[in-house]
Amino acid sequence: MNRNIIVLDTTLRDGEQVPGARMNLQQKLTFAKQLERLQVDMIEAGFPASSRGDFEAVQQIARTAGQKMSITALARAVKADIDAVYESIRDAHQPFIHIVLGTSNVHVEKKFNRSRDAVMQMGVDAVRYARTLMPDVQYSTEDASRSEFEYLWQTIEAVVRAGATIINVPDTVGYAEPEEFGHLIARINDRLKNLDDRVMLSVHCHNDLGLATANTLSAIRAGAQKVECTINGLGERAGNTSLEEVVMALKVREERYQCSTRIRTEEIMNTSRLLTHLTGLDVQVNKAITGENAFAHSSGIHQDGLLKDKNVYEIMSPEQVGAGEMELVLTARSGRHAFKNAMARLGYTANDPEQLEVWFARFLELADRKKEVYDHDLFFLLNDTEEQEQITSPLYELDHFQVISGGLQPTATVQLKKGGVLHTGSAIGDGPIDALYSAIFSLTGVKATLKHYKINSISSGQEAIGRVHIQLQHEGQLYTGRAMDTDVIKASGLAFLNGINAILLATAESSEPAGV
Repeated sequence: MNRNIIVLDTTLRDGEQVPGARMNLQQKLTFAKQLERLQVDMIEAGFPASSRGDFEAVQQIARTAGQKMSITALARAVKADIDAVYESIRDAHQPFIHIVLGTSNVHVEKKFNRSRDAVMQMGVDAVRYARTLMPDVQYSTEDASRSEFEYLWQTIEAVVRAGATIINVPDTVGYAEPEEFGHLIARINDRLKNLDDRVMLSVHCHNDLGLATANTLSAIRAGAQKVECTINGLGERAGNTSLEEVVMALKVREERYQCSTRIRTEEIMNTSRLLTHLTGLDVQVNKAITGENAFAHSSGIHQDGLLKDKNVYEIMSPEQVGAGEMELVLTARSGRHAFKNAMARLGYTANDPEQLEVWFARFLELADRKKEVYDHDLFFLLNDTEEQEQITSPLYELDHFQVISGGLQPTATVQLKKGGVLHTGSAIGDGPIDALYSAIFSLTGVKATLKHYKINSISSGQEAIGRVHIQLQHEGQLYTGRAMDTDVIKASGLAFLNGINAILLATAESSEPAGV
């Protein structure tokens, strides 16, 4: 029988300590509601003693999202902090107070400048006081992974006897490694069960050595019942344990861990994207689970295997985390199998092996120039024959554009080519990109809504390349467009036009496919 692992999300507290990640009250409420949809068990909503704004945010989260999830907030081992936590979360359905106090020598001697016994007594007194306010109290032994074990255990034993109902063991500075941390948790778990088997054992790991997820999984195998994580691994310095990584590891390797969570994994990508939107902090493209390339494949060998059977190179489906279908990105490394699959998707078949080789050679030339090849590129490549002048292309090319910005009304003039015919138009907008998109909309006549716009710098120096990723919604369906260029406005226009062309290609699929 699988053990249920309790998941606490601390994005709104530990994650928000990242420079630039600060959210206002409404943004915190929006994110808390998304965590509710994700079905996390607990939220650490903030540090209410730090400011009036944080207090009010925690209070509002407790009163709204706190009716379906357990809510806590952080307090130092002082009465004022504990009072602030109590007042801010008291209206939640299942609130509990979280107290943190260091146990390593460096914390005791350098941070507090007190004796070990004095620091331990501070923790005991704090727990006793908190228990007069609420029935559940979590005690975190800060910097546990660098603490002397016997003093660490003496502290845990003392605060449990004082009334702590959850013991949280943090690897505060990301110092531990998996075997070592698993052994520590196993020792604590064994003693804790003998002391009081009703006390929950929890872990909180940081990623300074890139081991946060590995340490957390090791702790789960050693008996931890609860894990503290953040979305996208957001957190101080190198970040916290990534919620999505732990949850999906337990799901994919369920036979090994014999554990599961209540997390609704289909909401993982929505939660990740919302956090990026609210904080403005992007996820690295190769980040596990939530990175833009997590389910993208450009290697020819990988693409060939995936087209034969997805299980060849995918241990989980992108649909499981709400990421949509896998993406085969055509590059110069893509093989014939991926190229033929892309052709078939556009309605083309290659019955003549010699013609296929001609097309494939031209595709490789195009891929060397463009780096990434999209459906509309293939369409023009496959139709570039002697009969091209007789073919009316349903797709648009960006021929020329001009954007004027910095004045009272940013303006864009765009010239598109379709089937050899040029179409020119202008539009104004709130900014240069908005004006450019408005002009393209007016020329194509496609009725769609821009749902997502994202731009990244993928190289450095004077020739820096910008990559733009957009999502358009048309008749309830989402269509993606991407483009790269040293001119970010041009990349934005190309990505938008790629999305428009994706809609046109999808619309044309109902017609008779071309045979070549």
